[in-house]
Amino acid sequence: MGSVRMGEIEVSCRAGDELVARGLGSCIGLALVDRFAGIGGLAHIVLPESTPTDRQPGKFADLAVPELIDRIVRAGASPRRLEALLAGGARMFELGDLDIGARNAEAVRSGLAASGLSVRAAETGGNRGRTLRVEVGACTVTVKEAGGESITLLDGSAGAARRARVTASAASATAATAAMAATAATPMPTTGVLR
Repeated sequence: MGSVRMGEIEVSCRAGDELVARGLGSCIGLALVDRFAGIGGLAHIVLPESTPTDRQPGKFADLAVPELIDRIVRAGASPRRLEALLAGGARMFELGDLDIGARNAEAVRSGLAASGLSVRAAETGGNRGRTLRVEVGACTVTVKEAGGESITLLDGSAGAARRARVTASAASATAATAAMAATAATPMPTTGVLR
């Protein structure tokens, strides 16, 4: 995994993978994560709306949002645990009233709301490009504005700690079940005669 270029969507459940959308000017980087499952996805969205002939789902907000949700759920994420994070949507050029960045951000937010998801954190607007980075497994999401410092939008450590507790609990339950099964399989000594 690595770079998620304009119009692309990537999903990973492999710890250590990193999904990165660079050069987010008016484009929107949409990250979805399930911290408990350790799964992350990223779409690099270019325009707010598709036309009936458009076939590239990652390029348009109205197609990319449901497509990213579908892919991440198929990879094992729970729709109830998905957290959405946005970056980009800058106004890179003065084109009169046309602000593609703002329209992209609004289209992504609308698509998420229609899917029952809210935005957990966002770094949008302004007039500088950004890079959005998703660390899969850890499910940490950071954004860096051109010439600026990296900002953490989502610290995945809470999800990692919860996964560790559940794994330890499951291991303990498995050990207890194995011990009970071993006890049940051991013949009981009999003394005396049952009547």
